[in-house]
Amino acid sequence: MAKNLVIVESPAKVKTIKKFLGARYEVEASMGHVRDLPKSQLGIDVEHDFDPKYITIRGKGDLLAKLRKEAKNADHVYLATDPDREGEAISWHLVTALNLDPKRMHRITFNEITKNAVKASLKNPRDINMDLVDAQQARRIVDRMVGYEISPVLWKKVKRGLSAGRVQSVALRLIAKREKEIADFIPAEYWTLDADFEVPGQKKPLTAAFYGTSSKMQISSETEMKELLQKLEGAAAEVTDVRHGERTRKPPLPYTTSTLQQDASNRLGFSTSKTMRIAQQLYEGVDLSKEGTVGLITYLRTDSTRVAEEAEAAAESYIREQYGDDHYGKPHQDQKNRNAQDAHEAIRPTDINRSPASVKESLSRDQFRLYQLIWKRFTASRMAQAVYDTAAVRIGVGEYVFTASASKIRFAGFMDVYAEEDSADKAGSGSLKNIEKGMKLTAVSMNPEQHFTQPPAHFTEASLVKTMEEKGIGRPSTYAPTISTILARHYITKEQKSLYITELGEVVDSIMLQAFPQIVNEDFTANMETLLDGVAEGKVEWKTIVRNFYPDLEEEVVKAREELAEVKVEDEVTDVICENCGRNMVIKYGPHGKFLACPGFPECRNTRPYFEKVGVKCPQCGSEVVLKRTRKGRRYFGCENNPECSFMSWSMPIEKPCPRCGSYMVKKGNKNVCSDEKCGYSENV
Repeated sequence: MAKNLVIVESPAKVKTIKKFLGARYEVEASMGHVRDLPKSQLGIDVEHDFDPKYITIRGKGDLLAKLRKEAKNADHVYLATDPDREGEAISWHLVTALNLDPKRMHRITFNEITKNAVKASLKNPRDINMDLVDAQQARRIVDRMVGYEISPVLWKKVKRGLSAGRVQSVALRLIAKREKEIADFIPAEYWTLDADFEVPGQKKPLTAAFYGTSSKMQISSETEMKELLQKLEGAAAEVTDVRHGERTRKPPLPYTTSTLQQDASNRLGFSTSKTMRIAQQLYEGVDLSKEGTVGLITYLRTDSTRVAEEAEAAAESYIREQYGDDHYGKPHQDQKNRNAQDAHEAIRPTDINRSPASVKESLSRDQFRLYQLIWKRFTASRMAQAVYDTAAVRIGVGEYVFTASASKIRFAGFMDVYAEEDSADKAGSGSLKNIEKGMKLTAVSMNPEQHFTQPPAHFTEASLVKTMEEKGIGRPSTYAPTISTILARHYITKEQKSLYITELGEVVDSIMLQAFPQIVNEDFTANMETLLDGVAEGKVEWKTIVRNFYPDLEEEVVKAREELAEVKVEDEVTDVICENCGRNMVIKYGPHGKFLACPGFPECRNTRPYFEKVGVKCPQCGSEVVLKRTRKGRRYFGCENNPECSFMSWSMPIEKPCPRCGSYMVKKGNKNVCSDEKCGYSENV
């Protein structure tokens, strides 16, 4: 019998796919990339038309030897790396690294790891798409040029270990700009006025908001408000207009990489990297009790909202059966994302009949929560729109107008599955249903309130991804790694969900803006992505991009080396005294994070672990509670006086003692809980 070899990227896929194909197929994993540019040098021959110098990645020799042996004994070799540009490039590298015979080599792709999808791909093999490979080569080479040419400038001017990147530097620039907007923001005073009106025949008063006269009127000071209240005092109130109507609300589009990362952050509190890690697990395959190992979602790196015809048909059948014919609606298309690469589908469940409840026992808590989110979003996207009954009332008080509005769901449609937050839905009030034009009302109270305009919000991972997508900076596969990189480099820090730029980040951003303005220019970066898309579509020759890009970059690098002054990033001084020389120790960054070091180096080489204080006193001895980690990296909270004090908690302690038993309390999710499980006291935060 013919023997066939299928090569995938991840070992997690091997088990899933092996089950589908049977004894005639061997399935092996390349463990990601097998060849890359060398780490020790630029790896691009700028003197010979920018030819890349690829080498075997260190540690992959034994793996490649094994794959070569398997390939030599196989009648056909199927390269089943991921269905994107990077996956296409990995397949191309495998052809060279394994010396594959073109006649026996086939490229296959599948958008989901299911039996039908994998078998269908084997029936439709193709050649490697060199346009996609060249687009990935161009991205890799341009990114390598930026990193390897600019990073040494940062090492010389600031300190070693820093890095610049074509996308990461623009992301840092976005955060720096937002921080400046917040710092420079000057609040402006404004006032609002709500009035309560007594309605004949109704016990509950009607609350309406001040509008103005024929046009909306702004109230900017307490003086203006007092003058307005004097004019309104004693004025007759009458309903001048009542309008009843209807509004509809479209269901959401199914998830792309960006919208999944945003929703998982906002709804589940996941970081972008955590979202992608769990989504990868769901895509590669989960062992279900009744079905065995199966991929639960389609490919997770996509900016398309397209859905396959079979999935459309299955969704229609499921919705009509489970929710009724009136709940199915013809899906609407995404008109906004002109950059979407429609070769991929949206992120969706591989089988809509596999409901979250039916697979819950086989999933971890986080896997279940993310799968449920994806399933609900896709199902809702194929359902009918929601319909609201609306009412709007205008009340004349002297020469001024107050308005009130309300809405009530008449038909929930997709919201029976996937509810979105909407302040307009919460504004509904039954008090408008019996209001009629010409009705006389009595003003019961006037309720003025002072406000101040608020600065822009700090970026969160979700809002940064959204902004990057809107501006065309990066592509689905780059969002999470970009944010992870600038966090790891300590250019930004995350508190709660908000991202803040550090002093080091400010210095790096300042140098990049001064010396490499083109690299951190949003339009330039977005245009580069468009050019790379052109390569993938066969419209642009990839070396043309590199030829045009490199000379300008090299000129800026030479100029920066000559003109930039060295910048000193001050270490954060602590109140910890060096026991060897008496100096105040400072916080430094090492390969594994923060540590304390004596500023007297090299005369004094004393270092100590740095434990971050969490702002809570130890319940046992009154010293500071600090964040620590176990040898395996699991974080916990302990007393800074350990081992003299044995206090330890896996959950974040709070200052407030339990009102029932007096034990210390800890924070768990949105609740404060007594640490003594026998007590059981809890309260919402």
